[in-house]
Amino acid sequence: MEVLTSRILLTSSDPAALTDFYRDRLGLAIAREYPGGVVFHAGTSHIEIPAHMPPGQSGGDTLWLQVRDIRSERDRLAADGVPIGSEPETKPWGLVEMSISDPDGRTIIIVEIPADHPLRRDQRPPAQT
Repeated sequence: MEVLTSRILLTSSDPAALTDFYRDRLGLAIAREYPGGVVFHAGTSHIEIPAHMPPGQSGGDTLWLQVRDIRSERDRLAADGVPIGSEPETKPWGLVEMSISDPDGRTIIIVEIPADHPLRRDQRPPAQT
């Protein structure tokens, strides 16, 4: 399978509130709007809120969003009234993570990758000259 692009579809009993949260609270840029839905940019992926689809079970849905500065994002979100589920902390695997929830109760993990973390370093052996 060759995947050319991807997106996460988040259904909701209140698509307008969910759209407001991702647009106004998280500040995600809109990639496309269409009658009955909106698609947001989310790094190299997209988040779509299809108002024309019925809500599903949100219990297993989790979003993972990488940011440059988790502490300033935490302060910005808290100032905008977004409840912080867990404060930023360095996890045993080396990532700095915090969590919030969207209006439908989906967990959103906000992540900062420290400069010295293996995800930020080139793991290839040095080029031979």
